Amino acid sequence: MIAIILGTRPEIIKMSPVIRECVRRKLDFTMIHTGQHYSYEMDETFFQQLELPRPENNLDVGSGTHAEQTAKILRGIERILVEKRPKIALVQGDTNTVMAGALAATKLHIKVGHVEAGLRSFDRSMPEEINRIVADHISDILFAPTEVSRRYLLQEGIPLERIHVVGNTIVDSVHQNLEISTKRSDILSEMGLNAGEYFLVTAHRSENVDVKERFKGIIDGLKLINDEYEMPVIYPIHPRAKKFLELFRIDTTGIHIVPPVGFLQFLQLESSARMVLTDSGGVQEETCILGTPCVTLRDNTERPETIDVGSNMLGHVRPDTIMKATRMMMDAEGGWENPFGDGRAGARIVHLCRS
Repeated sequence: MIAIILGTRPEIIKMSPVIRECVRRKLDFTMIHTGQHYSYEMDETFFQQLELPRPENNLDVGSGTHAEQTAKILRGIERILVEKRPKIALVQGDTNTVMAGALAATKLHIKVGHVEAGLRSFDRSMPEEINRIVADHISDILFAPTEVSRRYLLQEGIPLERIHVVGNTIVDSVHQNLEISTKRSDILSEMGLNAGEYFLVTAHRSENVDVKERFKGIIDGLKLINDEYEMPVIYPIHPRAKKFLELFRIDTTGIHIVPPVGFLQFLQLESSARMVLTDSGGVQEETCILGTPCVTLRDNTERPETIDVGSNMLGHVRPDTIMKATRMMMDAEGGWENPFGDGRAGARIVHLCRS
């Protein structure tokens, strides 16, 4: 049996190709949903939208401090793993669910496979960096998305035989889920947008939206973009970011603040945008795959491949640097090579789990 451990929507998105491959091969597998970010009731609709089977196990741990959340996940996952005794437990990414799931399994002498292993921002002030490092060093099989990731793992002393470069499941996921999305809705028509004639924004990371100076710098940079290019700047805002926007009383004149959109609709918006400005690692990957230029609203990235191929540029969080990066990416020729694989990562991961 394969145990697939999930806790957040990005994990569901990136593990969806693995889940679909398990279904296609009619394998014995179970899904453990920790509910780290959302209640299972909210995520159940998400599974249905992505046409995925419903998880059999739900911990519904909710929010809390890092210690509280990790402890709840550890306790809950251990109980299920003791009962199920899978051959291997799969975790994906860099959340508290990933670290807790890997710890619980390895202490029970169950093999651990880390999907998207070897990513590094080299910024240990980020909790995600700690989670991914811990998960990598206790995993038995490390599914690295790129040669860069494999190099980082080897530099940290992880044995070569544990590391497999399989590509990134986000490639599989983008293509599979975009196909589902186009059958379900036409978000551009609903929002009155024309393809290639708007900017799309995501900003939600705590180091950005919790700090007034940084959040205001991002918003002021977006206002400069709107002034110069006279195209709509669409910002589907996370409720937590909206709370801080109102708390800091940041003026958003010229920016279209809209409610959050579902993942499938967001994929359509990404694929048709003139450019995306984001602080999300996953969005950096998605835009690279979709051929949409990207500016990252951060001081670093654990996706250096996107910068290497020319799909992405660091804009930091000051208005002038955001504007400079935007101008440069508007002039970029595009046509970059996708560095994240051929869309067969899910099949390779499942094959290695069974070997």
